[in-house]
Amino acid sequence: MLILIVIFTLGYILITLEHSVKITKSATSLFLGVALWVVYGLLNHGNAAVLLKEHHHLEGIAELVLFLLGAMTIVELIAAHNGFKIITDFIQTKSKRVLLWSVGFLTFFLSAFLDNVTTTIVMVKLLHKILESRTDRLMFCGLVIIAANAGGAWTPIGDITTTMLWIGGQITPINIMGALFIPSLVSILIPMAIMSFFVKGHFEPFHLTQSQQPAPYYKLIFMLGTLSLVSVPVFKTVTHFPPYMGMMFGLSILWIATEILHTVAERHHLKVGHALARIDGPTILFIIGILLSVSALESSGILHHVALWFDDNIPLKEVSIPIFGGISAIIDNIPLMAAVMGMYDLNLYPTDHKIWELLAFAVGTGGSMLIIGSSSGVVAMGIEKIDFFWYLRKITWIAALGYIGGIITYLWLYPNPAF
Repeated sequence: MLILIVIFTLGYILITLEHSVKITKSATSLFLGVALWVVYGLLNHGNAAVLLKEHHHLEGIAELVLFLLGAMTIVELIAAHNGFKIITDFIQTKSKRVLLWSVGFLTFFLSAFLDNVTTTIVMVKLLHKILESRTDRLMFCGLVIIAANAGGAWTPIGDITTTMLWIGGQITPINIMGALFIPSLVSILIPMAIMSFFVKGHFEPFHLTQSQQPAPYYKLIFMLGTLSLVSVPVFKTVTHFPPYMGMMFGLSILWIATEILHTVAERHHLKVGHALARIDGPTILFIIGILLSVSALESSGILHHVALWFDDNIPLKEVSIPIFGGISAIIDNIPLMAAVMGMYDLNLYPTDHKIWELLAFAVGTGGSMLIIGSSSGVVAMGIEKIDFFWYLRKITWIAALGYIGGIITYLWLYPNPAF
């Protein structure tokens, strides 16, 4: 399987060097994802089991893509109506530092009860409406990624990795929220405090600089769109269908509403068809490629062997599990969580054992240290066109300090976790 590791490494390097090699990361990502699966299949002589594994992963990838398509379309519709004016009108401050803390806390709590990917989409789009300076927006987007992942880690619906533990029976909602709230809060307070030293000066609020008037029914569209996004976890809980179904249902309601409200030709740009045309297709394809790549590594057993190696060579869970969080910044946290979950027996570590709590925090927040380490980072990277190395220079060390602070806080709160 060494050849798979080599191919992934070379592809990963090309993605990070996008601007230097002049090849878009979406093209490299797609090529990498397909190449890994093809080589894996050839190494197994076209074994039917490989195709079954690919189909299994394709189901999860398709669900995520449909979820993102729905969320992006809803956000684009709200933006087309200038519906975010409702939020920006409440921002009376002109201080960038006050805005920094406001955005951080809003993202943190919204992510906990919505989900980190959708929250990232909303907040990055919102920052476009608030800040004209791209330099400022990039720093704020870095904060959004950290806050979205931190907020998503302490609830069972905020991040897919925590959801996986919930569905698998390793955690219960009330317990995980109580155990991880403070460590998660610390992991965002530290970055916000650090960034406060770099974000200085004032900005002109959106309502003072934006000349565009809100479209007709913008308040109704904002309320319907927001309700569609927020109700997705409720839809999943009530119907037991996957989240993308709830997102598609919300989009359908919004679609019907806009078709009824905007019958005149002059309002074509306020309908779903136009919103779909504005969605960043390359970002979607980039995400598909990344997920295909990582799923190939998981199916080949590479991720599982890496996890077992750490467990054998670093027996202290207080050390090995935080390292898994660091690895999740390099390799997508979803398959990594799947691999690590299989390492520990529920009979030995029952529901709500401290090992599951620390694992949920580490894998959920560790991905913030690299921009391609989490779905939130990948989405923000695509929307705002954030450079990998800019994030590495400016944000990685800040996210790492927040991550370490959160780990230390958890171990301080629970000094004898009986690992």
